Amino acid sequence: MPTPAERYAAAGESRRHPVTAAFAASQRFELDPFQVEACRALEEGRSVLVAAPTGAGKTIVGEFAVHLAMLEDGEKAFYTTPIKALSNQKFRELQDVYGHENVGLLTGDTNINGNARIVVMTTEVLRNMLYADSSALRGLRFVVMDEVHYLADRFRGAVWEEIIIHLPQTVRLVSLSATVSNAEEFGDWLDTVRGDTAVIVSEIRPVPLEQHVLVRSDLLPLFDDRAGVATAQVNQELMRIRSFKGQHFEENRRAQSMSSRRQLDETARRPNRGGRRPVRPSNAQRIERLDRPEVVELLRRANLLPAIFFIFSRAGCEGAVEQVRRSGVRLTSPEERAEIRALVEERTRNLHDEDLAVLGFWEWRENLERGVAAHHAGILPAFKEVVEELFQRKLVKAVFATETLALGINMPARTVVLEKLEKFNGEARVAITSGEYTQLTGRAGRRGIDVEGHAVVQWTEGVDPQAVAALASRRTYPLNSSFRPTYNMAVNLIDQFGRPRSREILESSFAQFQADRAVVGIARQVRDAEESLAGYEKAMTCDRGDYAQYSGIRRELSDLEKQNRADQNQSKATRERRQHQIASLRKRMQRHPCHECPEREQHARWGERYWKLKRQADKLRRQIEQRTGTVARVFDRVVEVLAALDYVSVDAQGDTSLTPAGRTMRRIYGERDLLVSESLRLGLWKSLDAPSLAALACCLVYEPRRDDGGTGERGWPRGPFRAALNETLELWARLDDLEQDHHLPGSEPPSAGLAQAMSSWARGLPLDRVLDEADMAAGDFVRWAKQTIDLLDQLSIVADDADFARTSRSALDSVRRGIVAYSSV
Repeated sequence: MPTPAERYAAAGESRRHPVTAAFAASQRFELDPFQVEACRALEEGRSVLVAAPTGAGKTIVGEFAVHLAMLEDGEKAFYTTPIKALSNQKFRELQDVYGHENVGLLTGDTNINGNARIVVMTTEVLRNMLYADSSALRGLRFVVMDEVHYLADRFRGAVWEEIIIHLPQTVRLVSLSATVSNAEEFGDWLDTVRGDTAVIVSEIRPVPLEQHVLVRSDLLPLFDDRAGVATAQVNQELMRIRSFKGQHFEENRRAQSMSSRRQLDETARRPNRGGRRPVRPSNAQRIERLDRPEVVELLRRANLLPAIFFIFSRAGCEGAVEQVRRSGVRLTSPEERAEIRALVEERTRNLHDEDLAVLGFWEWRENLERGVAAHHAGILPAFKEVVEELFQRKLVKAVFATETLALGINMPARTVVLEKLEKFNGEARVAITSGEYTQLTGRAGRRGIDVEGHAVVQWTEGVDPQAVAALASRRTYPLNSSFRPTYNMAVNLIDQFGRPRSREILESSFAQFQADRAVVGIARQVRDAEESLAGYEKAMTCDRGDYAQYSGIRRELSDLEKQNRADQNQSKATRERRQHQIASLRKRMQRHPCHECPEREQHARWGERYWKLKRQADKLRRQIEQRTGTVARVFDRVVEVLAALDYVSVDAQGDTSLTPAGRTMRRIYGERDLLVSESLRLGLWKSLDAPSLAALACCLVYEPRRDDGGTGERGWPRGPFRAALNETLELWARLDDLEQDHHLPGSEPPSAGLAQAMSSWARGLPLDRVLDEADMAAGDFVRWAKQTIDLLDQLSIVADDADFARTSRSALDSVRRGIVAYSSV
């Protein structure tokens, strides 16, 4: 209970921050100290960075920024998210508070009320607005960047930095991040580029998390409660289980081997009429895992549902749901089943019956009515949204999901179950990191509903309780910049600011900030080395002459002699040249006045230390030169490529300006901005009809799986598509060579793996035929189709040929149909 003095201080703060006090009073629950602190900073006119665990309630700070904007006539707030599903969710939430007329949504393929005072959007949409100097930016007061730790994403992270750097200084920035270990460093950078920024870090979960290990049917605590929270000592019973298995493993293996040999001998002596297999020895000491339906039932009996089971494969998620269905488990009441069916019918009424059959709708609905569902990227987005809504409404009780569910979607559970602590990263099975563990288990515990959340790790062969405890205890999730200049970024910067100012802007990126911070540490080492070098130089001072010069001759002679001995295959000319150099150096050394000094060898020992340290210091200086201005140097290389291709022109004074081709490139966004721009300029795609253009656009956005061997030309759409794609591939090869010549990273060639399926879809073929050609899940096809639509939209806007613009728009319309066009928003 607060003391009178504390109550008096709190009352004073409320008087100084009346808007925060009124906002806090209007909430359903009492705001946590970090939320109040962040809201007060915003009320004072500052920007904020809030780093807190998943489920801690960071978004309340973003909602307060929206609230502040709505208090003043004509002011706006933009709420940005990294993924469309998050944008859709936040759009609906803000509509409930401020009404449909005041809230808009922009996600690339959705444009609803874009001129509203509150607009929810994906991050790329805001970046494009800034480069286009959109009129929608007028009156903008706040920008909320939800999940700002996406800045570390190597594919999309640069967009976050572009926005932070380019937003007008009058805009206050609200950055919401997961708990990262270098929040203060990130906050320092924000303070540098955005002005006064409050850094608010909270490690406290609003709902405490209990950690368990499921051994057979026993839910054992990971930590020993008797040891106290501060010590976080691992439960000794788990250690005994592991130790017991370790001690008996070898003898059990030998026993199994001997038993197997005896059985083989017996089998060889008499015929096996019964067809029975050899019996596994009874002392194998294997700890059997519960089946998934048994785990679901165990959690239900323990009142630990709803639960999210994280399984790191789509097939595993679907298989788990099928297992639960076959077991007959039903987690819902008749009333809940009726409510589920009504919501499903409402959300899917615009989908065609023939498509629903292809999508396995009836089985999916039956599973939902049982209270179980899968959630992964291969599921149709509309189906995923239904699962999310039913889970939030406590109608679905068990969701089997891949880790994509941990990325921001508001789906808190009472319990999170991890079947394994490793996942396949595309190349090998790797252990999950402590940051990933924290993100996954952060879903456990629903504020205002649960007293505590529960994280359950299932025991598997080789599990080390100490390692699990380390994952659960450590908070090492550093935020590292992935920023790099692109061609589109370069032409937009040069157009707005000119080349010199563009270099300065890029030098203010978080990437350069981090590199410069590393340079500070290296520079300190160089300064320390220089002080030591001065001491060594003083220690080897000789009254006969310049011993540093003499020591240098000795060092050069020694290095040359070693080199001569090591190189046994040198030519006669090289050997003679070196012998001459060695003789000349030896003569210089012997004639040097310090050579006759009686303390020469004592000085030499200091000389050796001097030259060894000097080499180390020179190496450190080279590291500083390489790190200083790294981003600007990459920018210069990008500009050189643009100049070679006539996207920019550089006059005699070095001034850089855009050519007409460069002005077109300003509006082409994506990984293949240069290839798309060059293909347009060369007219490579003008002969294509709408389905063929859709197929070719798909080649530029589609990223095949590592195990996708490609189709070859036999699997390509017929007609002019083949010639156009071959010309595009030849152009890609030329551009890749040009980039390599300028020391820029190349790119993978366009892939035609999905071209036939996209062409068929654009020609109106049914969904079952297209998914069969694509050999992929409906959710994956929809994702690539929407990226294809985005590129076709850009082509229709930038094309200077009216016929090609019409073909692009026709291709877009032909792809945006059926399940691709469907949206629940």
